[in-house]
Amino acid sequence: MRKRQVVLRREEPPRSSSTNSSLTSRSVRYAECQKNHAAGVGGYAVDGCREFMASGEEGTTAALTCAACGCHRNFHRREVETEVACDCSSPPPTNGA
Repeated sequence: MRKRQVVLRREEPPRSSSTNSSLTSRSVRYAECQKNHAAGVGGYAVDGCREFMASGEEGTTAALTCAACGCHRNFHRREVETEVACDCSSPPPTNGA
C-alpha cells in the first residue's frame, strides 16, 4: 500500500464588518521527485520516484525524508488544491412590485 502525505491548512478570512464568512481549505500533495541526480557530472537524470512517501511519523524529522528515494520532501513537485467554503448570510432576494 502506498502512503500519501496530505497537509491541510485552514485560513480564516480577514476580519471585516461584513456578515459573510468563508473558510479556505488547502490540501498539499507531494508528487514525483524532481531531484537531478546527475548534476555532478553535468547531465540530467531523475530517479523515477512517482510519489512522496514519508519515512516517519508526522511531526518528526523523518517525515520530511522520502522512503522511496531518500531525498528531502522539497525535491518533490508540490500540488496545492484550494477549496473555499462560503457561509453567506445575506437575505434572499425579494421581488418588489
